[in-house]
Amino acid sequence: MIYIKTDEEIEKLRSSCLLVSKTLAMLAPLVQPGVSTKYLDSLAEEFIRDNGAETPCKGYYGYPCATCMSVNDVVVHGIPSNKTILQEGDIISIDLCTYKDGFVGDSAYTFAVGDVSDEVRQLLKTTKESLYKGIAMAVAGNRVGDISNAVQTYCEAAGYSCVREMVGHGLGRSMHEDPQVPNYGKRGQGPMLKENMVICIEPMINMGNYRISIDNDGWTARTADRKWAAHFEHAVAVRKGKADILSDFAIIEDALKTE
Repeated sequence: MIYIKTDEEIEKLRSSCLLVSKTLAMLAPLVQPGVSTKYLDSLAEEFIRDNGAETPCKGYYGYPCATCMSVNDVVVHGIPSNKTILQEGDIISIDLCTYKDGFVGDSAYTFAVGDVSDEVRQLLKTTKESLYKGIAMAVAGNRVGDISNAVQTYCEAAGYSCVREMVGHGLGRSMHEDPQVPNYGKRGQGPMLKENMVICIEPMINMGNYRISIDNDGWTARTADRKWAAHFEHAVAVRKGKADILSDFAIIEDALKTE
């Protein structure tokens, strides 16, 4: 079932999503060679709780951490670990949620660790740009497939592939609501977008083919061919004419400029 939010509920969602963005901005200058993903996760959890929110990822179907930290060929759902130490030239997607005033915030950003290759930098650039191509379609009267197709056509034209098994989703009082929002599909298909629907659009884009495999931990989703992947996510409210982005990359990128 798709839940249409009130304006008041959307403002609560915005507040929770902005706390996600602030958490990512706090972490941004600390994403450096030699740092463990578990250390970053512990800082994120402390920051979220200090700001009066909960960490709904932790304990979700047994998931052990407050964040997902996905390095290089890990697409999503990488479990933070003291054994995973960031190296120069890595990339890491940090995906996290907050729960505040009855509503969930959700966003993700892929960071470069030190200097990355031009090839990897282009992957990050294209993936982020594809997110905004999708967001441009998130207006009342369009369909989910319009978002999906915008992401797919942009990334495939650049030589990348879109993960099939993992998708975006609705957002509200629960972390995952209807509708599902794939990163591939046909224009004009899927559920109709209505004003005040809230969805997470999250391109998960691979340098190689779109297939993934799940590690023995039951969570870590990595590319089947072990080529690298990038992941960016915004929560948006569907409006007439132009989508309303509830999360904020600007504060993350400002933090990166001042590191």
